[in-house]
Amino acid sequence: MAANIFGRYVWLIDILRRYKRLTFKEICSLWQESGLSYGEELPLRTFHRHQDAIKDIFDVYIECDKKDGYRYYIDEPERLESNNLYNWLISSYSTLNQIKADSKLENRIIFENIPSGQTWLTHIAEAMRNNRVLSITYHGFGKSESTTFDIEPYCLKVAHRRWYVLARSPYYSERNKEKGIKPYDVFRIYALDRIMDIQDTDKTFTMNKDFDAAKYFEGCCGVITSDEPLQRIVVRAYDNFVDYLRTLPLHESQRELSSDEESTLFEYHLKPTFDFYQLILAQANQLEIIEPEAVREEMRGLALHILKFYDKP
Repeated sequence: MAANIFGRYVWLIDILRRYKRLTFKEICSLWQESGLSYGEELPLRTFHRHQDAIKDIFDVYIECDKKDGYRYYIDEPERLESNNLYNWLISSYSTLNQIKADSKLENRIIFENIPSGQTWLTHIAEAMRNNRVLSITYHGFGKSESTTFDIEPYCLKVAHRRWYVLARSPYYSERNKEKGIKPYDVFRIYALDRIMDIQDTDKTFTMNKDFDAAKYFEGCCGVITSDEPLQRIVVRAYDNFVDYLRTLPLHESQRELSSDEESTLFEYHLKPTFDFYQLILAQANQLEIIEPEAVREEMRGLALHILKFYDKP
């Protein structure tokens, strides 16, 4: 029952995102057509309760414009659109609603599996909510064996089909403090699919009130961070990949500069970490770094290294 109610909340947000403004009569009509109603009507009192719940859960305000024929709408929709978590949740649950409402779609919608989110995701999220220290057994790539240590989980992030937890390391942070090395707080990123085991501890931590997850990953194209400042990078896109970038930007800072019959220039402000070069390499001959020269040279070096794999013996 609770899951069905949550589905109703998501459904209501979704139709108001799509139709913008609707009267209560129009909402009721769409509700009857949705397949989620099971023949039941949507009483006005229930609708108002849904409004209150949506405000509490999603911080989304559904208002009524009496001057526009008593039409309901989402107030400040840009706030919702800028929240990646709520957007992902609403889109995913809306699709699930549709599948449940129409069994014909059950085998016609294919999702991309993210293996690392199946085991530890909820465990870590609960620890984050309670500011509880976790003891994890971790087997990093390239390591001969796993190690066990404490972490203070600060945030979760998904990138390139893999979930990660960003955590403060109590061990390295205390070591830095003892040696007077700044910054005292040391953060590490851990892939959830490399975690072998998690144990709860009886310890809690106080999260740094100034920590900003978005600021921490600013300018990154994945989870690899850098202390270097943001750089202005210009990339040339060729052929049909131009339209691909227009619909799915390489990075949130993307801005189109100019275009001709053969190519289009895009500008970015980011940190050229290994994640960035991987994105460029993944597009083979459809992207070319134009400037700055240092980033272009780094890309040239990677390309030459790849060519060595294909040199004839």
